[in-house]
Amino acid sequence: MAIFLSTYVNKVDRKGRVSVPASFRAQLTPQNQPGIVVFRSFKLPALEAGGFDRMEEMSRRLETLEQFSEEYDSFSALFADMQQLPCDPEGRIMLPGDLAEYAGITDSAAFVGGGPTFQIWQPQVFARHQAEVRAKAKEKGLTFPARRPGEGS
Repeated sequence: MAIFLSTYVNKVDRKGRVSVPASFRAQLTPQNQPGIVVFRSFKLPALEAGGFDRMEEMSRRLETLEQFSEEYDSFSALFADMQQLPCDPEGRIMLPGDLAEYAGITDSAAFVGGGPTFQIWQPQVFARHQAEVRAKAKEKGLTFPARRPGEGS
């Protein structure tokens, strides 16, 4: 499974193209479908993104829900919003206007690693969000969950 780390800010050109960070592209290389899959975040003013393999996993998890349940309807709506964006030979994607507008992305985009997925933000909005999240975590004394018995080292 891919693991996306770090934050990279890249310029968006006049045509709406932006380079996917090389380390992110390297994580995407082993998958069957080229490029990335992007959709609007339910909770944040950002785009959720990842490889096609992650979206296949989400589809399998969706199938565990009752087909006509409220949860199924809500999560299946994500798939209607998803867009597969191929990378050109230079590693750039064309960021669709509606997605760029949703995230407030104009002249630059922050690619933010999130482990198995990543997000694409307007850089200044992400900087504020990150500061707020860190402050809340510190205030609440949050720590990373401990390993469960039997998990690897």
